[in-house]
Amino acid sequence: MLTFSTDALRPQDRFEHWCDVRGKSLFGVTIELERDKRPDFRGHFSATPVGDAVLAEMSASSYRVSRTSTDIARVPSNSLQLAWQVRGPGHLNIGGDRVQFVRNGDLVFGHSNLPYFSTPERTDGFHFVSLKIPVTSELVLGARIEDAPPVALARDARLTRLVGAMFRVMTRDPAQAGQFADEVTHMVRLALLARGRLRPRQGEIRAALHAGYLHAAREILLRDLHRAALTPAAVATELGISLRQLHALFEPTGLSFARTLTAARLKEARRLLYAMQERGIDEIAFACGFDSIATFYRVFRTTYGMTPGDARRVPPQDQPANSANRIATAR
Repeated sequence: MLTFSTDALRPQDRFEHWCDVRGKSLFGVTIELERDKRPDFRGHFSATPVGDAVLAEMSASSYRVSRTSTDIARVPSNSLQLAWQVRGPGHLNIGGDRVQFVRNGDLVFGHSNLPYFSTPERTDGFHFVSLKIPVTSELVLGARIEDAPPVALARDARLTRLVGAMFRVMTRDPAQAGQFADEVTHMVRLALLARGRLRPRQGEIRAALHAGYLHAAREILLRDLHRAALTPAAVATELGISLRQLHALFEPTGLSFARTLTAARLKEARRLLYAMQERGIDEIAFACGFDSIATFYRVFRTTYGMTPGDARRVPPQDQPANSANRIATAR
């Protein structure tokens, strides 16, 4: 994993270094900022491989950025870029008077060898995550993508939600991002489907949809695990799929919906027990969605081999490898 920060540089050198090393050399883009703002510039960058792709995360002071024909000729790249504008909305001009407003949370997808010009809406900096994915015929299933300019995927569309769920889980722990190479493939194909570049009935698309829905379902579980009344039906309804389809998503994982939810609740309770010593054990159990203290104690001890009280003295580790079987037995 590569990391870089301008904090180690002299203020007068920060912006020029960022332009030359991060902009021109690494991404093949042109960066512009008013001269009087350059001494206050700050930027942080990290990059990690995910299979053949590269996951990059940046947070920096606001600036204008473009990929011109000169940039493309200097640093050509037959790749697709999927970007998540976490913070820092702006206007994206892809030529021909085609300008769109990219909001916080939007996903932008397109080929990297097409020009664009981006102008920030605000001056308080940005946070941006991107995936640069080399193009192969197998990856894009023969689709034509060289003329696909970078555009924001429809914000409230079903496919955008699935792509976003996979993107967010990948960025949750960059050190573990390398294990998501298959998800990169699925994300690209769903994004191409959203852009109308692929047919929906291909077998590879069905696999991508399955992966996307599974990650989206897990995301809902993590978001709502505090709700004791959270049910499979509620999750299925939110995703717009049938209850049978929802349960089928979890079958290949070896852990049912209910057991996945219990595992997530236990992991969060384990974290809170150690991190929030001032909160009572019962309070934490209820906050994590358990509606029975007796059940919480029993399942917790079966899973971790200790009581919740004992766990307050031990820093939490990763979920035990055999926790799935233990939870299944406990239930």
